[in-house]
Amino acid sequence: PPHKLLHKIQFKKRAPRAIREIRKFAAKAMTTKDVRIDTKLNKFVWSNGVRNVPTRVRVRMSRKRNEDEEAKEKTFTLVQHVPVESFKNLQTETVRDD
Repeated sequence: PPHKLLHKIQFKKRAPRAIREIRKFAAKAMTTKDVRIDTKLNKFVWSNGVRNVPTRVRVRMSRKRNEDEEAKEKTFTLVQHVPVESFKNLQTETVRDD
């Protein structure tokens, strides 16, 4: 969801802001404070350089258990990039894997 959120953001701050906004979106949607962004997603956001962030991005968010026991949060969200040819008629898909 980056495009609209980057209106009036100076060029040198666009890609970093896009990553921050993806983080914010994931935290809200998945109700976890700890959000980890996959390297492929980061590469995709930065693919056109710092100023020309891709207009849309399809992501897969999965809530995972924290392995190290002393972590403050029990779960974290992993955000991955899902490559799609077109953004037309996409629906949100919920997948349960218990």
